[in-house]
Amino acid sequence: MKQERFEQQLKALPRKPGVYLLQDNSGGVLYVGKGSSLRNRVRSYFGTPYALTPKLQRMVAKVEEVDFIVTDSEQEALILECNLIKKHRPRYNVRLKDDKSYPYLKINVSEDWPRIYITRRFQDDGGRYFGPFASASSLRKTLDLVKKLFPYRSCNRNITGTDARPCLEYHIRRCLGPCIGAMTRKEYQEMIKQVVLFLEGRQERVVRELRRKMGQAAQELRFEKAAFLRDQFQAVERVMQSQKMVSTAVGDEDVIAFARDGDQACVQVFFVRGGKVIGREHFVLEGTQDEEPSQVMNSFLQQFYGSAPYVPPQILLQTEPAELPLIETWLEGRKGSKVRLHVPQRGERKKLVGMVQENASQILEQLKVQWLTDSGKTSAALEEIQEQLNLPRLPERIECYDISDIRGTAAVGSMVVFENGRPKSSAYRRFKIKAVTQIDDYAMIREVLSRRFKRAGVFRDERVSWGVIPDLVLIDGGRGHLNSALEVLEELEIDFVPIASIAKENEEVFVPEVAESIILPRNSQALYLLQRIRDEAHRFALAYHQRVRKREALTSGLDAVPGIGPKRRRALLKKFRSVQGIKDAATDELAAVPGMTRKLSQKVKDYL
Repeated sequence: MKQERFEQQLKALPRKPGVYLLQDNSGGVLYVGKGSSLRNRVRSYFGTPYALTPKLQRMVAKVEEVDFIVTDSEQEALILECNLIKKHRPRYNVRLKDDKSYPYLKINVSEDWPRIYITRRFQDDGGRYFGPFASASSLRKTLDLVKKLFPYRSCNRNITGTDARPCLEYHIRRCLGPCIGAMTRKEYQEMIKQVVLFLEGRQERVVRELRRKMGQAAQELRFEKAAFLRDQFQAVERVMQSQKMVSTAVGDEDVIAFARDGDQACVQVFFVRGGKVIGREHFVLEGTQDEEPSQVMNSFLQQFYGSAPYVPPQILLQTEPAELPLIETWLEGRKGSKVRLHVPQRGERKKLVGMVQENASQILEQLKVQWLTDSGKTSAALEEIQEQLNLPRLPERIECYDISDIRGTAAVGSMVVFENGRPKSSAYRRFKIKAVTQIDDYAMIREVLSRRFKRAGVFRDERVSWGVIPDLVLIDGGRGHLNSALEVLEELEIDFVPIASIAKENEEVFVPEVAESIILPRNSQALYLLQRIRDEAHRFALAYHQRVRKREALTSGLDAVPGIGPKRRRALLKKFRSVQGIKDAATDELAAVPGMTRKLSQKVKDYL
């Protein structure tokens, strides 16, 4: 979109709050935004291009039309923006993945015999809703737990209490049989109240009530009823013991943090009720590329609490949202009372947010790996790699190499192998750098590849792992690392193995004889697979480097002592655990170690 073309239209935009929709030439919505002044907000996109992020620059280039809706206030604009994002799911907005299908648990309390069931529509119909849950499977786990603790009815029968016989669920104690009159309507309603309290995290009240009813049933000599209530009471207590107590507060709060990689982010929400973490859910955000953390948090709060049935009085956040006062006021309007958004800087709350952030990071890594188990996506990724890198054949076997060291010391190399898009750990290999003693990553890459492919030449037998030739050699690094690897293959006259490198900073892929780097789409399966392979090589190299460094730190102090060979060194370290422990020990203690003498012990003390 050119600035000149829209100058008149932009001048005509009102200086009022509202929502704007940026559209492409086919009428598709690229972006939905809001502003306290529509004119000022929309014009900001069409000023100096370099002031925009790369993501917005790409978006503005596609804009052909601008539509807008005027609202009476920023609060109304916030609500309308959220609804329009859910409706159109614009490509350039940060948006909850599949947010329309998030399930809820619903209790229709207006019924005489309320049922508990899963719904995907949150309505203001007087029912009690709990959620949203990240998936139907996580909700069913909750539903199954509740069913075991509180045997509510799950049938569609018209309850009269006069049925001739109950269903199977009554006989397996998964229903208390209101259909045959085994319990009264009042007793059933009391159980549903306990379900609501349990789902709200008020388990202490549930336990107190069950304990009271158990004692009352025992006094009335209704021992079978008392035994049932005892089992129920103990089951709820076991659930309470499994829930993590946090010392941040005794009230209710949600704790939110996220981790992101490229265009996707994983947001983790911990639900704290009465000082206990009663549950947690994770949600995937799309369109986070080039967005500030404050905007990512802003978008999540807006979309999550736009459909959440409960807003706690306090929400702990990893980062402050971009529009904190506006979001806070909007949440207070939804809750009907004070809501505080807080980014803790120290203490227990800070630790809790850090724990939630770590959980988000772990889940994001799991999500990135999950798609590799999908054979269709893996095949598509391999085909895309072949096409984008112009490979002569499908890269069914990919070997990736990385170097790990600290300023040239404890330098090691790694080789990881992926076959058909999946890691083959039995083919992983480690290399301790021997010939390079200074800081020179390029020389280290040359040494590792030289040792690997010289062995391939020796064996020349695919039944031996060293003899298997890869379809693609991938180097963790930039153009310089690629050139160093090429030198090795040329020296060994191996010109039939395709080779590429991937640089982490901008995720650029370099191939020989192509001047420009290859930039794969941020959401492409090929990029995900290359990143996964590169990260695995880095992890494997780093783990070996840490092991080597630890071993060298343990032994370096003793290696210089004359008369201390491997056996005496092992004996000393076994006894005193570390070089520092040996240094702190008395001469007589050293002399007591098998193989040591007093004279040699004194020499060790002098050297250390």
